[in-house]
Amino acid sequence: MTTLTVVMIGGLVVVISLLVIRLSADGPSLPAEITLPTGTTAEAVTFGNGWIAVVTTDNQILILDPDSQTIRQTIDIK
Repeated sequence: MTTLTVVMIGGLVVVISLLVIRLSADGPSLPAEITLPTGTTAEAVTFGNGWIAVVTTDNQILILDPDSQTIRQTIDIK
């Protein structure tokens, strides 16, 4: 019975340690603000590795460079 208790406590410590390590990992670096072309309004934003995607109210997806915030690609939504 004592062995089972020790194993269960050890397992709980391992699970909690792994959760703390995974949840404290650094996420993507987000810019303080995103500059969009004049007259464009954002509906949704998502971040990837080396790009930012902005869905606009005029049915376009703008793919931006995260450093210079220049538009790499524009995708029209039909």
